[in-house]
Amino acid sequence: MTYSPDQCDVSVVLPVYNEKGHLRAEIDRVRAALTASRFSFEIIVVDDGSSDGSEKELPTIPGITLIRHRQNQGSGSARRTGTTAARGRIIVWTDVDMTYPNDLIPELVEAMDGYDHIVGWRQSEEGTLKFLRTPAKWIIRKLASYLSETDIKDLNSGLRAFRRDVAMQYVHELPKGFSCVTTLTMSFLGNGYKIAFFPIQYFPRAGSSKFHWLKDTRRYILQVVRMTLSYNPLKVFLPLGLALLSLGFIKLGFDWAGRDFKLAANTLLVFFAALQVITVGLLADLVVRATKAPTSVPPA
Repeated sequence: MTYSPDQCDVSVVLPVYNEKGHLRAEIDRVRAALTASRFSFEIIVVDDGSSDGSEKELPTIPGITLIRHRQNQGSGSARRTGTTAARGRIIVWTDVDMTYPNDLIPELVEAMDGYDHIVGWRQSEEGTLKFLRTPAKWIIRKLASYLSETDIKDLNSGLRAFRRDVAMQYVHELPKGFSCVTTLTMSFLGNGYKIAFFPIQYFPRAGSSKFHWLKDTRRYILQVVRMTLSYNPLKVFLPLGLALLSLGFIKLGFDWAGRDFKLAANTLLVFFAALQVITVGLLADLVVRATKAPTSVPPA
């Protein structure tokens, strides 16, 4: 493929918020790996309102494109800013906290052949409060797998490579926080793009984590459900409606057995609720299908 002078193969987007002490080492590792590869590249660092000295160290690091947010806006906002500014055909998202094997970025990009999105599939959990994070992530991943009808190996990995032309259709949907990675995964899946998972090792974090297990887990769950409602609302409404309908029939059986075939008022309410939920789901599905913009970028 021929590129214009302002294009390159790979753009690595690095969100930074208070990562003093290991910034230069991590950026150097990314640069060394890509320099040794066959890809032309750029490194875009988005300083998301750092105040620990990172904001002073970043301008001294050569070979990067530095973009600043005056105030901390969140990881999603930083990634959205970097992705919008990127010139690469392939965008790579990763972190600078030493958790991801960023020396494998060229291999991740090579694995893009035939796919639109490659997600780094972490083989272990090394975050804080591991005993809470592991089951929470498992539940969210299984929910997302059911709602998207795809076996998702890792829903919220911070290391991933994807086509910029596809992602730009959905960048405006990215939330400000950590759930931006979930949103991007669900956006690709919901629109029929091909996603694969690349096994990687995951290492203990350098510095302090900004992830709040309760608040951010709640946001992940809500974002998964919200994205599913945007693309396939029947996956949410139909099971709820059928569950209520089943509950209504069970209650009806008890009414007939214990009330001489008389129908209780609350049984009737359960049937009405089931009918309403299923009807709302059908209407939502109709609205989604009628208003969904046609995909302008073909899949790989």
